[in-house]
Amino acid sequence: MMCPFCQTGETKVIDSRVSQPYEIRRRRECLSCERRFTTREKIEESPLRVVKKDGSRVPFDREKIRYGLEKACYKRPISEEQIDRIVAQVEADLYENFEREVPSVYIGEAVFNALKKLDQVAFVRFASVYREFKDVNDFVEELGPMLKQSAQE
Repeated sequence: MMCPFCQTGETKVIDSRVSQPYEIRRRRECLSCERRFTTREKIEESPLRVVKKDGSRVPFDREKIRYGLEKACYKRPISEEQIDRIVAQVEADLYENFEREVPSVYIGEAVFNALKKLDQVAFVRFASVYREFKDVNDFVEELGPMLKQSAQE
């Protein structure tokens, strides 16, 4: 590590501690000028790219998931914390299962399944956009299994 004061390359680590998840804070001392400074080491993540239906690739943006969820959950009894939790779960799932590229269909299905458990109205709203419903029959097809399940309960 190069000293920011005298530009010498000889330093020693005095103290190391975790400051945030996946980040280490190190207190260093220059062996030449004896001044102290702090460095932070963080894992360098390779950015995740989303492969869209048309084959184009765009950087992953968790705010797009949040925006879609907020639209689906508009005027529903769903808190910001619940939306944050879904976004975090989906993002963690993506980084756990994919290294560089993830199909947009996978992201949509993950959000789709999370909403299905949370709120049926928000689920249908999201499904109508995600599955590109063309008419009422598409709604009926999607709601059929849900109606059968609720009738059995």
